[in-house]
Amino acid sequence: MRQYLAIIVTVALVILLLVAINAASYVEIERAPDSEYSPDRSTYNAGATGTRALYDYLQESGHAVVRWREKPEALLSAGSMRPSTFVVIGSTRGSFETREVESLLKWVKTGGRLVIIDRIPDQRLLPLSGNWNISLELQNYPTPEASSGNPDDMTAGVPLARASQPTALTSNVDSVLPSRFASVIKFYVIQGGASAETEPPPQQQHQGREETEEDDYDLSGKTIRMGAMRQATPPPKKIPGATTSFEDDTPTASPAPVIHLADTAGPLLVDYRHGAGRIIILSDPFIVANNGINRADNLRLAINIVTGAVGAGSGITAFDEYHQGRAATRNQIISYFAGTPIPAMIGQLGLIILVVIWTRGRRFARPLPLHSVDRRSKLEFVASMAELQQRARAYDLAIENIYARTRRVLARYAGLDSNSPRALIAERVAARSQLNRQEIESLMLECEDAIAGESLGARKALDLVARLREVERALGLRMRARENKQAKEK
Repeated sequence: MRQYLAIIVTVALVILLLVAINAASYVEIERAPDSEYSPDRSTYNAGATGTRALYDYLQESGHAVVRWREKPEALLSAGSMRPSTFVVIGSTRGSFETREVESLLKWVKTGGRLVIIDRIPDQRLLPLSGNWNISLELQNYPTPEASSGNPDDMTAGVPLARASQPTALTSNVDSVLPSRFASVIKFYVIQGGASAETEPPPQQQHQGREETEEDDYDLSGKTIRMGAMRQATPPPKKIPGATTSFEDDTPTASPAPVIHLADTAGPLLVDYRHGAGRIIILSDPFIVANNGINRADNLRLAINIVTGAVGAGSGITAFDEYHQGRAATRNQIISYFAGTPIPAMIGQLGLIILVVIWTRGRRFARPLPLHSVDRRSKLEFVASMAELQQRARAYDLAIENIYARTRRVLARYAGLDSNSPRALIAERVAARSQLNRQEIESLMLECEDAIAGESLGARKALDLVARLREVERALGLRMRARENKQAKEK
């Protein structure tokens, strides 16, 4: 452990140095303020362009709302937790993939409500409605200088928008105040490969009067009579359970979009049928954003659009957070430490570990010869055999090796053959020395019993070896020469 002390101290000092460097160099990056040029329409954002105020209000007022952080494919397999309304607000940070668009529209066809609140939505999310094509036209593009934190600047010179007709989406809505960056929704009738724009006349939009056979307006240099348009439309066909708007339960096959809200420039809120569901389009996110939801009746309109104007308990409303950069697959630990020096410190520490691992197999100086071990020492063999016998617990084999040599030495000391009986060897040894004959014979008997297989432990084996060495030492049998030789070899 002592040999690694310098390495441990060095690593600790390096870590402390990295912490000090990161702490000294860390500068908290101020979050850029929300702007209409680069908005964040997430329900997690409490800034000017966020929609957290609407989400919190709906949640606290008893509506079933969730933040949808999975792909749209999960809408088809949500089971009992399947949302009835899916809300996409603003230009999302992540674009919709083709497969996601197909899954989302398939979910709408099965009866879902898709609410799109954007100035320039993804055109793939606006499928054809019969022979009607829907598009949005931006009148005033937001600039980087547009101050979203100043609602008065956002709505400067913008007139109030009023309901085009009494519908469930405009229930209890007197007027709505959009921003000066609101888009205009336009319709295109596709007939024989050509498209003709059929924007409702301004008088119908803002005066709320009924359409007559004499109504006409100019489109693409041509005058189109509204009465002729109605005559060219095929008669409605009955579809069980189908409706064209929220306020009318009469089955009809007309695919024409329904205008709910408009200002002097054109429609701001429309909806149309897609399969068994509906697609609702609001052309200005300012109406539902934190900086504009408290203007006029914007909150009331936002509630009607999102909840379906039937109040709490109408089903689950899901706000798309997956494409706002809040996907559930993101590592929450990394998100928690994002913007702090911790990820940089971990990266630097990992780099140091990789360098240490790499340098362990590299040579930084001239090659040194390996330490040579004297292989001529007999004690090396003895030490190896002793270690093997100790690991294998072969104590009987150790006793046999030592006792066999001691017995031969005792026989020569007594002037007898090595195969003589132990009683005779013990008697002759005792006669020539001052040792007790019974003790010598008893020691020899115990050693022979251990060699023959009697249970023998480490303590007992050590005791027998110690007694054998004591006999050899007492008789002076080659102990001095062996000890001197071993001392020289060491």
